[in-house]
Amino acid sequence: MTPGAARTSPGWRTAGPVPPFNPNAPPTRKADGLRATVTSTAITQRLRRSAMADLQDELHAAGEAGELDTPPDTPHDRPGKRGHRPPGTEPIAPGDGGPGSDGSRAPDASHVTEPSTGPSTGPSTEPSSESSEPSDELAEAHAFLAAHPVADGYSGLPWVLRQLPRYDLELGEGGVDTDVPRMRKGHIGALFWSLHLPEGPAGERPVDATLEQLDLVRTVVDAHPEGLRLVNSAGETTDARNRGRVAVLLGPAGAPAIGGSLGILRSLQTLGLKALTLAGASWAGESGLSRFGEEVVREMNRIGVLADLSGAGEATVRRALALSRAPVVCTRSAAGALRAHPANLSDDLLAALGEARGLCMVPLTAEQTGPSVRDVADHLDHVRAIAGPECVGLSGTYDSGAAHPEDLNDASCYPRLIAELMHRGWPEADLALLTWGNVQRVLRTADFTARAAKDRREASTASIADLDG
Repeated sequence: MTPGAARTSPGWRTAGPVPPFNPNAPPTRKADGLRATVTSTAITQRLRRSAMADLQDELHAAGEAGELDTPPDTPHDRPGKRGHRPPGTEPIAPGDGGPGSDGSRAPDASHVTEPSTGPSTGPSTEPSSESSEPSDELAEAHAFLAAHPVADGYSGLPWVLRQLPRYDLELGEGGVDTDVPRMRKGHIGALFWSLHLPEGPAGERPVDATLEQLDLVRTVVDAHPEGLRLVNSAGETTDARNRGRVAVLLGPAGAPAIGGSLGILRSLQTLGLKALTLAGASWAGESGLSRFGEEVVREMNRIGVLADLSGAGEATVRRALALSRAPVVCTRSAAGALRAHPANLSDDLLAALGEARGLCMVPLTAEQTGPSVRDVADHLDHVRAIAGPECVGLSGTYDSGAAHPEDLNDASCYPRLIAELMHRGWPEADLALLTWGNVQRVLRTADFTARAAKDRREASTASIADLDG
């Protein structure tokens, strides 16, 4: 276009009042066919000093963000179209399991290649399917988890935080596998904080050390009111989720934590304990439950504490399944048929757990499930097939010192696992049970059982000396 030539384009006005001149206003671009009338002496002098082409360049510079001044045949670098992001999902940084940007699909969620963010070293090319994220499946996973968050069965965070007394879980500074930003990215809605004790001096005084752990969790939750909420029932768990908080459940604690006393068990429950592991005590060993151990299970049913059978001997598992009126849980157990491990369950025990409407929460640990996302999915497939979709759950087992499968390194990575299960054809109803529904069922049933038991059974005053000698 030559200087002074008028643009014409359908839809633009060709005449109109001229606004007052404002010397401080930025240059403006008029539409096709618009005649600019300049009355200011300052503008007139400028036009006399420079060619009309200079003014055209100036006007074009003011509108570079738009496209009206770009000729149809002129190459124009435009930002690429953003990938689809479903409503309710949060932006995910590269490497944490977030949706991609190009709408391509890879064979499964364990083979995700993040797009390069570095400078280009050559001419741009169309992205290949091998180098792009499976954005469709990951986007679907994020959208699904926004509606059905994960209720995670086990976190070793309390013991880790004892070594990091001033750690701020809201900042996400690293050093832990689980913090508030990672839980939000991973769509974790509820999390069991383990009160288990490591071997060593603390394990030699289990009652004291468990109380210290419990106090620490309460202190941490109180320090993060915008991200965490301590809960003890199914209703409180749902309410915390609806308010945008991660529901924190206390437990499991180790059997030695009750010190051979039902009074201590009740005291721990009053302080918030929700699960107790039936292993590692004289009354719950490889030979099964003693008479006192059976009384512990009855009292747990009465006060609403879940029996955790992960790591328990087979005899203990079978007796607890037969005795408990409330659902039992295995907070970190996978399929023994796929990978031998003391905490994994045989198919016979998985079938018995399914008949009792218990819950097997598959851990995301390489030792128990394998080194890849697909290995974890294989265990979930197996448990679902043997015990039923109503009896399988998830257990990150983060901050426990265990190694994790590739692409499941921390609490933000659940979308990758859900994307893999979607790729395998899991129906949405089964996925909803896996992530949230089954834990809610167990909590509701335990609460109901406790209310019913308190009407017909008083607190037990039995002692281990009375029952076991």
